Amino acid sequence: MSRESVRFAVLGPIRAWRAGAELDLGRPQQRVLLGLLLARAGRPVGLSEIVDALWGEDPPGSGVNVVRRHIGILRRTLEPGLPLRAPGRWLLREAAGYRIAVDADSLDLLRFRQLREQADEAADRSPGRAVTLLTEALALWKGPAGTDVSVEIRARALLDVLDREHLAAVKELADAALRAGMTAPVLDELRKAALANPLDEPLLARLVLALAATGQRAEALETHRAAVARLADELGLTPGRELSDAHTAVLRESRPAARPAAGSAAGSAVGSGAALGGEPADGGLLSAIPLPGVGYSEPRPAQLPQDLPTFSGRRAQLAKLSALLPEEGRPLDTAVISVIGGMAGVGKTTLAVHWAHQVADRFPDGQFYVDLRGFDPTDKALDPGEAVRDFLCALGVPRHRVPHGLDAQTALYRSLLAGRRFLVLLDNALDTQQVRPLLPGAPGCLVIVTSRDTLTGLVADHGAHPLSLCWLDAEEGRELLAARLGAARVAAEPQAAAEIVELCAGLPLALSCVAARLAAHPGFRLSALAAELRDAHDRLDAIARGSAEVSTVFSWSYRALSAGAARLFRLLAGHPGPDLAAPAVAELAGHAGFDAQESARLLAELTRAHLVAELSPGRYSVHDLLRSYAAELGDDGH
Repeated sequence: MSRESVRFAVLGPIRAWRAGAELDLGRPQQRVLLGLLLARAGRPVGLSEIVDALWGEDPPGSGVNVVRRHIGILRRTLEPGLPLRAPGRWLLREAAGYRIAVDADSLDLLRFRQLREQADEAADRSPGRAVTLLTEALALWKGPAGTDVSVEIRARALLDVLDREHLAAVKELADAALRAGMTAPVLDELRKAALANPLDEPLLARLVLALAATGQRAEALETHRAAVARLADELGLTPGRELSDAHTAVLRESRPAARPAAGSAAGSAVGSGAALGGEPADGGLLSAIPLPGVGYSEPRPAQLPQDLPTFSGRRAQLAKLSALLPEEGRPLDTAVISVIGGMAGVGKTTLAVHWAHQVADRFPDGQFYVDLRGFDPTDKALDPGEAVRDFLCALGVPRHRVPHGLDAQTALYRSLLAGRRFLVLLDNALDTQQVRPLLPGAPGCLVIVTSRDTLTGLVADHGAHPLSLCWLDAEEGRELLAARLGAARVAAEPQAAAEIVELCAGLPLALSCVAARLAAHPGFRLSALAAELRDAHDRLDAIARGSAEVSTVFSWSYRALSAGAARLFRLLAGHPGPDLAAPAVAELAGHAGFDAQESARLLAELTRAHLVAELSPGRYSVHDLLRSYAAELGDDGH
């Protein structure tokens, strides 16, 4: 069966067709599983995440096996006659989970995103074309994403998150229609969205403007009045600037001297030359808004992820990071850059987020956060241009006014940050080239970068301060367990707690997996779990209990290696001693056919990736759990 003959839908009920005939997707759990994979649109979904989506906090012990059975049934549904256990063309095993192989021709979600991107590109030069593209994109939606799934499961499977993309597209459609003078055809879409989101002020502002633009001034004013009443009754709030601007645009008909802000819905219409009813802006009601003559509205970005409530340890590292900043009240003379590096699962992001929250009040103009996906299993790191564009939009720059080209976007980004105090957290960076465009150009800002690579280019070229994070010592490991499980439970079995820390080799991710399991079963004794880890043939599997989180994050680093470095890693991990001197590494590499120069190059690659630690000059070691992971790979690396 050709790939083109199978189509999927997730924008509404979860459906699939083969050769034009709709398929029976079977049991509700199979439908949910397919919906989860479709919502990720071709990106891998880990087994633990699938189990969480299907069963929540109380999965059965056989959950992983049930998932695998569902996958097998779905594969044969999509490809009748597929042999048992054959991978097929659509549902692929990848990164300790599964991925569905789809594109814009086979999945409505990807087609929707493709049309939305095309509309964004056309918005400046041809708003009418943007209206057509966005109308086509929104027509793909047949209801909320995964509408045939319960509300609770939709949330667990992150299907409800897709609805935000629908709402954003409706707002973009309204902006393009106002600028093009084509508001009448989009009113129904706006009304439906407003009915579903009655407290969304930017959406309501656009509806007010669109109604007035089609001559329905009375309904526009009534829509504003009802919105103000709902905001007061349900949230105790007065309307914000955007809704107030829209109201002013309907009421006033005289032109002021000042131009409206381009960041508002009203300003978008004025700035583009479109007015109510499609007439030029110089004679329309929108031109009557008496706003300051500023280029952009100025929201305050506050994008930091939630701090971990049970954060513990890392006192020495936090002190070293805080020493980078001047005393309270003194300005930063330079843009301070800190690079937090370390092996997978060592807690780089957790530390970075925790410290960022501690110092956030010293950067009152805002905090940015972006996951650069440097070691994402899809091998597709985030393009720095996409990150810059998102930062610009967070600063109030309308997306259609973002300049073309990375150099121009970076220049605008640095101009907007100049003279201000921002904190920028760049998580999971691949390399220095990915980070450079996101660095502020003027003093006063703090940049925190996390990476599994050492990013020596940032240190050499930008004066970044490196902090290499290693595993927890025995006391810090015990503190982590106490923070997650309660001090009394850990104090009741101190020897078992110490053994768990040792068996997890002090790796925070491994300890967190074990702690999560113990927290979910308050009756479990720590000594019983320690014995299970001690006696396990596969310690990584015992730690994760079938969810494979630790192996998964290790695999993302391993897959980024060159073939030679991957082979040398397996050789080093299989060495029985606790560490190796450089001559011993060279001897091992020589047996594998690498000469001395190549051996040194590959060893440097492994060290940069934090898969091998350099304990002291010329002396190297491999973390215990990385040794277990290498044993899983086997001699051929699979």
